[in-house]
Amino acid sequence: MKILILALTVALSFGVLNTAQAKEALPNVDPKIEARFKAITSELRCQKCQNQTIYDSGAGLADDLKRQVRKQINEGKTNEEIIAFMVARYGDFIRYRPDFKSSTAMLWIGPFILLFLGGFILVYQIRKHKTIISDAPLSTEQHSRAAALMKQKGEES
Repeated sequence: MKILILALTVALSFGVLNTAQAKEALPNVDPKIEARFKAITSELRCQKCQNQTIYDSGAGLADDLKRQVRKQINEGKTNEEIIAFMVARYGDFIRYRPDFKSSTAMLWIGPFILLFLGGFILVYQIRKHKTIISDAPLSTEQHSRAAALMKQKGEES
């Protein structure tokens, strides 16, 4: 009886694994359709991974999105219609290169603003630090200590 249960468990586990692998969207035979599929899925961001396209992602959500793209390709929809459907469903963030409009302006301009602001702060801090160092005269004790260090350095060379 134990052997039967063990055999049934093993058979079911392999069956579950095979169905999990079958969830992946099946590739098309036509290379033109497959190239179109790759082009569309390379334009869409995985909502779970967020730094990968759905084409590159192995997440379950990405597999669902791939199946949806394949379904719409087989229904005869254009690339623009498929991407518009995904944007309507998931928002502009699903696109790797969203269109420039008021709602996505900060995605396009934000990095340049941060770069400019960082450069400005860096220049300000360097000038401030340079002014503090150059404006402070040496005391007689600091002057004599510096002279002693220079003399010591000259003797070592």
